[in-house]
Amino acid sequence: MKKVLLLLLASTISLFAISQNLQDAQKFIYYERYQSAENTLHTVLKTDPSNAAAWYWLSQAYLPSNKTAALRDTLLTSSNEVKQNPWYQVAYGHLLLTENKKDSASIYFNEALDKTKEKDPDILLAIANAHVTAKPGDASYAMSLLDKAIKRDKKNPALYVALGDAYRKLGNGSEAYKAYQTAIDQDNKYAAALYRMGKIFVSQKNTDMYLNYFNQALQADNNFAPALFELYYHYYFVDAQKAMDYFKQYMAKSDESKTNDYLYTDLLYLNKQYQPAIEKAQKLLADPKGDTMPRLYKLMAYSYAGLKDTNNAVNYMSQYFSKEVDSNFVPKDFETMATFYDAIPGKEDSAIVYYVKTVDYSKDPKTLYSYYKKLADLYKDRKDYANQAKWLGKYYQDNEKATNIDLFNWGIANIKAEDYVQADTVFGLYIHKYPEQAFGYYWRARANASLDSTMEKGLAIPWYTQLINIIEKDSANASNKTNKKWMIEGYGYLAAYETNEAKDYKTAIEHLQKILQLDPANKDAQQYLTVLEKKVASSRDTGSNSK
Repeated sequence: MKKVLLLLLASTISLFAISQNLQDAQKFIYYERYQSAENTLHTVLKTDPSNAAAWYWLSQAYLPSNKTAALRDTLLTSSNEVKQNPWYQVAYGHLLLTENKKDSASIYFNEALDKTKEKDPDILLAIANAHVTAKPGDASYAMSLLDKAIKRDKKNPALYVALGDAYRKLGNGSEAYKAYQTAIDQDNKYAAALYRMGKIFVSQKNTDMYLNYFNQALQADNNFAPALFELYYHYYFVDAQKAMDYFKQYMAKSDESKTNDYLYTDLLYLNKQYQPAIEKAQKLLADPKGDTMPRLYKLMAYSYAGLKDTNNAVNYMSQYFSKEVDSNFVPKDFETMATFYDAIPGKEDSAIVYYVKTVDYSKDPKTLYSYYKKLADLYKDRKDYANQAKWLGKYYQDNEKATNIDLFNWGIANIKAEDYVQADTVFGLYIHKYPEQAFGYYWRARANASLDSTMEKGLAIPWYTQLINIIEKDSANASNKTNKKWMIEGYGYLAAYETNEAKDYKTAIEHLQKILQLDPANKDAQQYLTVLEKKVASSRDTGSNSK
């Protein structure tokens, strides 16, 4: 008899331990500690493989981590008896729905509902949760199941949280908020409801409200790690030290993971603890699985840059590019590498290569302009004026912030590149936009003078003529040094054209006299004027018909 009592007691203790472990696993899932839940549930199933509820909760530990293949393999190892249980059928249906096999999933869900006569609120909640969390799920159907569950278990806050999640999936934030509030009314320590309220306001970018609710969630349950993560993420962008404080609390109350290790290393960098960041990254890379996180190489590059060690920064950034898949690159990666090379004398060509790649990867037109300008400056330093002009053109076109100075610089770069046709076009645009300014006329005249170096076509004549007219109209500035110089050049060009091409010596003399009015000591004008006056006098004496 005593032996029988001992066996019964041992059996009772064992069942209690299994029940306790199952509750622990559910709590881990509530706190989003999925690895802990998985480990606990495997322990339960090793002792009691016929525990169908444990198989279901195992699925809830696997699915949030996207372990669908592993879950399928694991579920298939269960006994035929377990596979007939509603809990198992919901677990397998959830897996199928996640894989977008909606019809097959419905068969398993309907079997579970039939076996429980749609009266078990936990099964109703489990199926509803599958439809809410799986992307192909039907949130409206989930709501109908939750309504039935609530009628049977009105005080269960988890039901109202699931209802709020269904409303959020449908884009109805107001009704979701009401559902979460009802959950709080049932249990004011139910942190998940307060956390979900905060998530509503995250989507609305209402900082004060979501911070308030995340803090309330922690006041209700200071072990609720998801709220700590949200607070870390918020402060990541505004206060690095606070972000570090919250992340340390989060790590203490969540499962260990490589992702957490990486995020912590990133925070070390963000807090300018460059050497500790490098050491932590190196330790992670020493792990056989560390090389599967190429971002660590980038993080080390940034940290070395923080230590002013540009050569090591380039080295680790190069390794990042060699190990990361192309689809994960962002424009900032190439810009960063370009700035590293730009800081090393003699590496300007490499800087240019990476700035060009930055342009190729960029999608936002507004950010492109800064890269165009940088490329133009780099080519200017190398005296590669053709490429400088190319990127200045890109910078100017369709850029609302571009000014007349940017347009002018674009034209000058074309002049220096000896692309006079493009220079003529650019300064033509300058004249169109700023007709009252002399710059456009002067440089268009210069461009055309270069295009027509023999003066045969007189291409520069209209622009020098308009230049003179513009300056003469601006009486206040006509005598300043630059304008005076330009007018002398203009009259000189007109005089040369009239002398050599038009053979109109009298008009040429008039232009030279204009020069002497501006600069009486101009020896060239004096010399040419003397020659032309003699030529005109000689023609008059001989009775020539020359002009």
